[in-house]
Amino acid sequence: MSSHIILSADSTCDLGDELRARYNVQYYPFHVILDGETYADGVDLMPDQIYEVYREKKILPKTAAINTAEYVEYFKQWTDQGYEVIHFTLGSGLSATYNNCRLAAQELPGVYAIDSRNLSTGSGLLVIEAAERIAAGMPAAQIAEEVQALTSHSQASFIIDTLEFLYKGGRCSALAMLGANMLQLKPCIEVDNSSGAMNVGKKYRGSLEKALSQYVKDKLEGRTDIRSDRIFITHSGISQERIDLVKKLVKQYGDFKEIFVTRAGCTISSHCGPNTLGVLFMTK
Repeated sequence: MSSHIILSADSTCDLGDELRARYNVQYYPFHVILDGETYADGVDLMPDQIYEVYREKKILPKTAAINTAEYVEYFKQWTDQGYEVIHFTLGSGLSATYNNCRLAAQELPGVYAIDSRNLSTGSGLLVIEAAERIAAGMPAAQIAEEVQALTSHSQASFIIDTLEFLYKGGRCSALAMLGANMLQLKPCIEVDNSSGAMNVGKKYRGSLEKALSQYVKDKLEGRTDIRSDRIFITHSGISQERIDLVKKLVKQYGDFKEIFVTRAGCTISSHCGPNTLGVLFMTK
């Protein structure tokens, strides 16, 4: 390895194996507790297993933040060898993870904790920004400062097919779920990039295909403030036809150098359920 900087992230950044390898990203898997057992996100538990358990038993997992002692132990494998570490966490508005990581970073030399103030590939976009700076030979402290300042440029949102999982997880009311089902509404979840908190935005009426088409148009059409180097289409398990539809629309509304399609891990999937899809990008 030419650089003495290790790039790392919580598994919640949803980059997928290919991009992790391309950008040399280490992962710390989130803890997922399902039916009394604790699993490592994406290691010994996959989203489809969560859906299966939900169908059979109507129970959803809980996620547990990585604690400070775990982070210290994780970072020491590199800091003991003289490496610096830049680590991205799930947004502080969603989890105690950033605070735990920040406390761990204070105990060790050369560890930089970055609050992505986002989730899924909204965080992943920032990880790639750091990877490019590492490749350019920038010092770790400068990378951490620059990328932390970029959090307000990472735009993340998702269309949700059903509110059932948000309701079961205590994140929306029974009334909201019933209303959405009766009116055939597909809500758009917007991520507040000052914290990572999820808010309900526009509600789309009609089929999922219709909602996805209108959503992509709303997000991308006529925009001049979106960076064209890359865009993510991230989903929680959805048909290839719907991915192809969204990809076609992304190409129609923007001229992106790269369109990455990735699958969300256990954290997003357990909150939002199957057939969730978002387009995520950076603004100038």
